[in-house]
Amino acid sequence: MTAAAHSDTALGDWYVNRLVVDQRPLLLLVSSTSLLPILLPARDVRTLPNRLADVVAERLARLGIASSLIRAETSVMSPVHIDVTIDRSVLGIMVDFAKAVPYFLEVGAWDEASLLMVEDRLSERPCHAGKASDRVILPYRKTSELLAQKWAG
Repeated sequence: MTAAAHSDTALGDWYVNRLVVDQRPLLLLVSSTSLLPILLPARDVRTLPNRLADVVAERLARLGIASSLIRAETSVMSPVHIDVTIDRSVLGIMVDFAKAVPYFLEVGAWDEASLLMVEDRLSERPCHAGKASDRVILPYRKTSELLAQKWAG
C-alpha cells in the first residue's frame, strides 16, 4: 500500500500470496488486522481486485457475521490499491498458514469445497502465541470483534 492509500476497513489491508498444493495453485489471502485467512483457487488472478469485496463478503457470511456488518465493511473496500507488503508480522503468519495448508488436504482427494474447511481450521489457530495471552489472536474471533467495534451501531 502506498502512503497515499489508507484502508478505511475494520479488517485492514489484505495480503495475498500464491502457494501450490498437490500441484494445484492456490491464493492465500490474510487480513492484516484480524489475520483471517481465505483460500481460493488461483484462477482469474487479474480480476481479484475487482472481486475482493465479494470474496471477503462470502467468507464473512460463512463466519456468521451479520449482513449489515458485511455490507459496511465491503462498501469501503474500493478502490483497491496493490502494493508491496509492508507488515513482516503478517508475512510470518502467512508462511505459517501456507505450511499448514497441505496437512489439512489429502493428496489427490480434495476439491474446492475442502478449502472452506481449511479456512475454518486456520482461522481457529492461535496467532502470535509467543506473546502475552491478551495479544494472542484467534482470527475468527478477532474478525467479529473488529467488525463490531467499527461498524455496529
